[in-house]
Amino acid sequence: MALRASLPRKAPPLPQSLPTRLNAPAAEGAAGIRRVLIVDDSRVQRKILGASLRRWGFAVLEAGGGEEALAICATRSVDLVLSDWMMPGMSGPEFCRAFRALPLEHYTYFILLTSKSEKNEVALGLDAGADDFLTKPVHPEELRARIAAGERILRMERELKEKNRLVTATLDELKALYDSLDRDLLEARKLQQSLVRERHRVFDGGAVSLLLRPSGHVGGDLVGFFQIDADRVGFFAIDVSGHGVTSALLTARLSALLSGNSPDQNIAIAGAEGGRYVARCPAEVADHLNRLMLGDIETEHYFTLLYAVIDLPLGQVTMVQAGHPHPAVQRAEGGVEFLGTGGLPIGLIADARYDQFSITLGPGDRLFLMSDGITECTNPAGVELGADGVERMMIRNADLTGTSFLETLTWDLTRWADNEDFTDDVSGVLFEYDGPPQPG
Repeated sequence: MALRASLPRKAPPLPQSLPTRLNAPAAEGAAGIRRVLIVDDSRVQRKILGASLRRWGFAVLEAGGGEEALAICATRSVDLVLSDWMMPGMSGPEFCRAFRALPLEHYTYFILLTSKSEKNEVALGLDAGADDFLTKPVHPEELRARIAAGERILRMERELKEKNRLVTATLDELKALYDSLDRDLLEARKLQQSLVRERHRVFDGGAVSLLLRPSGHVGGDLVGFFQIDADRVGFFAIDVSGHGVTSALLTARLSALLSGNSPDQNIAIAGAEGGRYVARCPAEVADHLNRLMLGDIETEHYFTLLYAVIDLPLGQVTMVQAGHPHPAVQRAEGGVEFLGTGGLPIGLIADARYDQFSITLGPGDRLFLMSDGITECTNPAGVELGADGVERMMIRNADLTGTSFLETLTWDLTRWADNEDFTDDVSGVLFEYDGPPQPG
């Protein structure tokens, strides 16, 4: 910034925004400069400057030195400070530094009045916090121009402050909304987890264990089981497309359709004579669900399904696979094989055909239905676990049973992904066959 060594012969033209501002009283609350503090040990200089400023419409405060000025600023708000450099006691730069240390609500423009023009002196004033300089004696037209420049800066500063205030207020509102939504989602997670009230049950001839771990607050996976009669148990694994609330809502709807608590409402069970219930074949259940998804349930989602019925006395499992990952059978000796041919997801094609298939379990065998959150879990290099990885984990944990096996599998999956937060829901159903029920 260049300092004038002498007064110009002709005053610079007045900025367009100044005439109205300087020829009329300042409106309280308007942006820009309203109140000016003059700090000078010369009473005459204060009166000369004050007369011009009052004539231009500014409210003027006066102080004979830095200490008095600081006392004024402790109780009064000012927009512009005009301070002499050379004053007894506290110099202009010293006062400026102390003034900048005050906890003020808004920025104040600071002009030092000086006869100094050396670069090191200018640097000292700027370092103390001054915004501008005027050489003495002060020319009124130059003072008016410097005030106009300061007013533009203050106006921008206060507009920016107001915008920041609005942004902060908006962020606070968004945070409150997010916190409220977060609380609702936590409750939704509890409700969704309550759909799987029983994670392990022992039957006469085998046991079933469930794994359900959403990747977010709520997820689109669902697992469950229900007893059809004394000899048969149905169990299922479902993976709804997408994530979040709408997927979770659909899992709740599907849970009601496959509930063991309400056999009359369970689409996998049919009533028979004598108040008995019989199992619908798995292919028929898949077809029924497909018609419901494309008809009664209005949604753009679809889901994959593995539904199986185990005949406990025979050890025979009949199942349907509708786009879900292949189920794994681990034989008593430890070997693992994968079953099924894939099939089409539920809710995509109106005339989709679903075929069922059967396997026979022997004592000590177990069947594992898993979601693609397991098979497609990637390590840091982007490699999917795949069927080979599932097989390795099942063989490694062959001596574990029930929920212990599922918990260890989850831990192994965490180590594979090198992350406790999975990118997809992880779920599974483990059925372990002990052999035909023993006569009572």
